[in-house]
Amino acid sequence: MREHFWNTPNAITVGRIAASPLLMLLPWCSGVAGSALFGLFFLAVSLTDLLDGYLARRDNTVTRVGKLLDPLADKLLVATALVLLVAMPGRIPMWGAPLVVLILGRELAVTGLRAMASAEGVVMQAAPMGKWKTGFQTAAITLLVIHYPWLGLPVHALGLVLLFVATVLAVVSGYVYFASYLGNPEGT
Repeated sequence: MREHFWNTPNAITVGRIAASPLLMLLPWCSGVAGSALFGLFFLAVSLTDLLDGYLARRDNTVTRVGKLLDPLADKLLVATALVLLVAMPGRIPMWGAPLVVLILGRELAVTGLRAMASAEGVVMQAAPMGKWKTGFQTAAITLLVIHYPWLGLPVHALGLVLLFVATVLAVVSGYVYFASYLGNPEGT
């Protein structure tokens, strides 16, 4: 039976995918106002992930393609932002580049693992630690995009601290996913 693709949750997800390349304009608008605008833009687009999931469950409009596109949209948004921040002078220092590599590597590995599990008919639900990772990651990227002190807060420094926390959570939650899938009792 064919699913109806165009529903509100899937449209929101497609919008998140379409919004990701807009982040590439940040280097040309990297002053105080432009950075704040792009930081808030990133946060707003990231939060649509909560909205589309809520609507899909509430309205019983979860689709197979939505299950595929939703995590893809999240990873595209995060990867675009992190790669851009590494490339921009002063946003993520060289010592932070390995953190970005670990986060992106974890995302690719877990996506591959979920694809393998799905091929076997196993659905891997998002783990609580993975949700915490997403929250810290979103906060870190938002602050690193904003970059400049805001409301008296050292936004950039806070963003780097949160990026470190997000990286630790990414590695640990990645381990939990793999341990759970491979049947390791420590991962459950």
